[in-house]
Amino acid sequence: MKIQVVERKVNLKDATKEYLQEKIGKFGRVFGDEASATATFYTQKNKIFLEITIRSGDMIIRSETGDTDARAAIDKASEIIDGQMRKYKTRLAKRLKETYVPQFPEVDIPEETEFEIVKNKQFFVKPMQPEEAILQMKLLNHTFFVFRNAETERPCIVYCRKDGKYGLIDIS
Repeated sequence: MKIQVVERKVNLKDATKEYLQEKIGKFGRVFGDEASATATFYTQKNKIFLEITIRSGDMIIRSETGDTDARAAIDKASEIIDGQMRKYKTRLAKRLKETYVPQFPEVDIPEETEFEIVKNKQFFVKPMQPEEAILQMKLLNHTFFVFRNAETERPCIVYCRKDGKYGLIDIS
């Protein structure tokens, strides 16, 4: 697994970088050689924060932690990723066996008349099942996820409702 270390307003010792390579490198057994990880260190209010994103095919796993010590932050992030992998592996297997009935949301019209776009992202939308898209959304800790439905080949959006259930928007 290829690991990229980014340092923002922080200078890490080589020993800390090697420790990161060791802790995150162990996930290479699970994801394979084609996986890539980005570890971003930054400081804020006398704490060192670490954000790790692992990409392998369609799977994206992300963790963000902070501590006064860089090694402690690495340990916490590694534990989070390990827990996510175990948790969602069993959930995905269970959900793929169950049938999925999409629920369509009610549309709320915002009262604002002016909108400001503060961030713009572009990414390749891969075909997958709605259950897998929900898993990806939860792994990223987001409230929605855009994907292409593997059965219909149409773009779709899954999102988390206020009642804790999930919605699916099928764009035709």
